[in-house]
Amino acid sequence: MPAKNPSTFKTKATKPSEVTVVPSPVKELLVWKAPTRPFKKRNREYFSTIAAIVFLLAVILLFIKEWLLIAVVIALMFVSYVLATVPPEEVVHKITNRGVVTGEKTYKWDWLARFWFTKKWDCEILHVETKLVFPRQLQLILKGKTKEGVKKIVEKYLLFEKPRKTAMDKAARWLQKKVPLES
Repeated sequence: MPAKNPSTFKTKATKPSEVTVVPSPVKELLVWKAPTRPFKKRNREYFSTIAAIVFLLAVILLFIKEWLLIAVVIALMFVSYVLATVPPEEVVHKITNRGVVTGEKTYKWDWLARFWFTKKWDCEILHVETKLVFPRQLQLILKGKTKEGVKKIVEKYLLFEKPRKTAMDKAARWLQKKVPLES
């Protein structure tokens, strides 16, 4: 039997399960460069307030001999110092027909659940909830992009829904109002 030329083959699907699906090429719908996190330069008052709170907590914990907890509180103070003094790096964010790309990591639409917007300091932030264990949420700063433009693209793939505030969110907001770290 002579060999047939593969280019002359015609595929006929007798059942729907026999149809092969050819993936579409990746198409970038929106691309922008932005910092990885919101950043605000802090003044001396902020650091003094944190130091005073940590000192008082350390004295209280010293009396009840919680050495490990003292170390944790000091470590948290160091992290807050670093986050307040070191500016974030800039990364490229992309929204494609296959998912969201932030930096070098790709999150497929199947792994994402819903999205919403918030504002912190002068930054508009796109929050995307994931179905993954880590990270549970992507936060993309919209530097140079409008909420409406991003919303129009992302809502084709995800549900636009802001989550309800939990008791922990409400308690954190109350504490933030009652104990301001700077004026």
